[in-house]
Amino acid sequence: MDSKVAIFRKEHFNSAHRLHNPQLSDAENASIFGKCNYANYHGHNYELIVKVTGTVDEKTGYVIDTKILSDIINQNVIEKFDHKNLNLDTAEFKTLNPTVENIARVIYNLLQQKLDKRYELKITLYETERNFAEFPA
Repeated sequence: MDSKVAIFRKEHFNSAHRLHNPQLSDAENASIFGKCNYANYHGHNYELIVKVTGTVDEKTGYVIDTKILSDIINQNVIEKFDHKNLNLDTAEFKTLNPTVENIARVIYNLLQQKLDKRYELKITLYETERNFAEFPA
């Protein structure tokens, strides 16, 4: 069997952030980002869905062992971002605005470095029930 199968792992983390572009005025930031620009930050309960696509290993029956995938996610995403202020506590967002789009791209890059190149990776990140990003699109 050479057909590809997708396996999914769902995780969650809680983080605070502030959407702000230092190249814009305070009024422009407030206009663009609204409540998400509050100076004292705000938080989200992020839901992360990691999709790994590949061929099923004949010996194990797995595309990827979900325990191994979970460990990779926890070590490289959850431990890094959970209960953190993304703007202040993480190197990834010192100069990158932590929008849900940018967080999804950062997570993709962190995980892709740890996965075998034979896998296709897609990240879906829910900031709220109604707002989420998918990368790559």
